[in-house]
Amino acid sequence: MGKKLYVGNLPYSTTDSSLQQLFSQAGNVDSAKVISDRETGRSKGFGFVEMSNDSDADEAVRRFNGADMDGRKINVNEARPQAPRESRSFDRAPRNHDNY
Repeated sequence: MGKKLYVGNLPYSTTDSSLQQLFSQAGNVDSAKVISDRETGRSKGFGFVEMSNDSDADEAVRRFNGADMDGRKINVNEARPQAPRESRSFDRAPRNHDNY
């Protein structure tokens, strides 16, 4: 199994397809995803690329970390595991069903 890479400081015009196309120059890309805002749909300026194997991922980091992409120096490194999210439950005080 390959590595998941974090790609930061992306130009806001970057698409999943253009990100995949760029990283395919370093090896086989399993997936490429630019993260966008839920409400506006606008890119947040970062994304993730999953490379097929570790050597392709290492080559992508070597080749693209600090590289210029449409006038911006992108940051590429191995992605850290996602931290667990806090519960977003909207629990209220326990209801007293005796009052019904």
